[in-house]
Amino acid sequence: MIHFYHVHQSYQRNILALKDISFDCLRGEFVFLTGASGAGKTTLLKLIIREEIPLQGQILVNGQNVSSIPVNKIPRLRRAIGVVFQDFKLIRGKTVFENVTFVLKTLGIDLKERRKRAYHVLKQVGLQHKTNAYPLELSGGEQQRVAVARAIVNDPVLLLADEPTGNLDPDMAVEIMNLFSKINRRGTTVLVATHDREMIRRMGKRVITLDKGQLIHDTGSQMQIEET
Repeated sequence: MIHFYHVHQSYQRNILALKDISFDCLRGEFVFLTGASGAGKTTLLKLIIREEIPLQGQILVNGQNVSSIPVNKIPRLRRAIGVVFQDFKLIRGKTVFENVTFVLKTLGIDLKERRKRAYHVLKQVGLQHKTNAYPLELSGGEQQRVAVARAIVNDPVLLLADEPTGNLDPDMAVEIMNLFSKINRRGTTVLVATHDREMIRRMGKRVITLDKGQLIHDTGSQMQIEET
């Protein structure tokens, strides 16, 4: 699903943000990406969704070389990837329904189908009764669950999350991680960037650790899953 081959990335001359990163993430895995602030976690996620292009190396995502994808094909790549951010990134002036189905509307999907999909994913996150609410009427945990619903509404093969529990209390953080596990059990590959070591320990999943742009530890796949 995700393959990094000797990837380097730089933001300043002679200063590498990522140094010779190589790893494979198989279809259906749940993987934590961890490391201190500045270790390179967010940079790695940006490379996966082609927000950035690596200085050196090759990245394959869902069978595509992301560095060589034509600009007009990038939206197609991203439609197969759901992304959850720490700060939710919900549109305040739009309802929960409108936030969740924003991308579906841009794809030209009709209202009846948008309503069907929105209800389905909002029910999964326990917020089907909040369809007409606005983000500022929701708690932080509810906003993050809406963000998760938005990320999975298009049935992505890959779900990325960048510090998704950083703004949540411990109980809500556990709830969000359990939701990710539920999504993963349906077959979606999940990659979560976090510095929350207690959460990582509790979940018992594969862990890739970065330090100053280098991959220093990988616990390896804990699931024997063949690429399909």
